[in-house]
Amino acid sequence: MKKGEKRKQMLLKIAYDMFLTKGYENTPVDEIIEKAQIAKGTYYYYFQSKEQMLEEVIDMMIEHEAEMAEQIIRTDISVPQKIVGILTSMKPTEAEQPIKNTLFQEENVLMHHKVRKKLIDTLTPLLSEVIEEGVNEGIFKCDNIPERVKMLLIISDGTFNEATFSQRDIAVFIDMTEKLLGAENGTMNFIYNLIDKTDMEAVE
Repeated sequence: MKKGEKRKQMLLKIAYDMFLTKGYENTPVDEIIEKAQIAKGTYYYYFQSKEQMLEEVIDMMIEHEAEMAEQIIRTDISVPQKIVGILTSMKPTEAEQPIKNTLFQEENVLMHHKVRKKLIDTLTPLLSEVIEEGVNEGIFKCDNIPERVKMLLIISDGTFNEATFSQRDIAVFIDMTEKLLGAENGTMNFIYNLIDKTDMEAVE
């Protein structure tokens, strides 16, 4: 890694730690600069704004999560366990939740959409590899796997991250997933436990 890239990664790590302990809104750029012991001009050489730094911190988080997901793919566990492991590893930790919540602020709506796209683009090949393994084992019967996986991720994101949903929405999504992947009824029931039910309707 070149010296300039090392310094940038060091700045991102400092920002990441400060965003966790102080919160994004309560972390001034000047404090990041002071902690890194660099000139203000050096900071702005790498980042045009604090918002760009936040986006790159989140990119760093996603890359780390993807590395963990890849390790899960290489383990000797069942296909459903791999799917659970990948989806679980691609979620922020409890400590990182405040950073994720920053994306839902109105002023960060464009960044939110960019991060969602990156997540889907990162998850698609990871899950596609496991689904293909499932096809080879006879668990799934489908072709055009990356396209099917991407479609499921987009629908899942729009349903469970963007709006209030119901118990029936979850049931339909699981049924649709099984049909789209050519799986037997009940194969994907484990998805129910992966869904954050914070926005699920209390009364149906």
